Amino acid sequence: MRKKSDVIVLIGMMGTGKSTVGAHLAAETGYRMLDLDAMIAEKAGCSIPELFEEKGESYFRELESAVLVEALKVPGSILATGGGAVLRESNCGEMLKYGWVVALAATVDEIVARVGEDKGRPLLAGGARQRVTALLEERKHAYNFAHVTIDTSGKSAEEVSAEILMHYRG
Repeated sequence: MRKKSDVIVLIGMMGTGKSTVGAHLAAETGYRMLDLDAMIAEKAGCSIPELFEEKGESYFRELESAVLVEALKVPGSILATGGGAVLRESNCGEMLKYGWVVALAATVDEIVARVGEDKGRPLLAGGARQRVTALLEERKHAYNFAHVTIDTSGKSAEEVSAEILMHYRG
């Protein structure tokens, strides 16, 4: 059996808990927490909403792919990706090559409750519930490549983290 990677990659729709669970996992494992969106914003020198507005989603996705490859090569890390990082097949391949991938899922109600009023989410503009429902439908198979899927609905970060570590340490 292949040794599990020491890079745990968290994927899933916005609002499924990637950053929150990632921080908890980092504390539990002693791994370094990396947030892909924060790394992109740092590299771009502006916020994600500004990047979307000024350069567009296509430019953002190019930068996201480049930063993802860099982040996956940091040993002993928990990497919380943006919800759309899985939209490129090449990104999924890189995640599988360098990481142990966990898909976090949640119900529409849970996602809307967590991020519905967040103005820093450009993809939610124009009605959070409708956008979340549409995005979940568009991406319903996008996270299927993960090694494990965890539903975070109604669970604390501690509970989700424990569940992930149970699978990771197997």
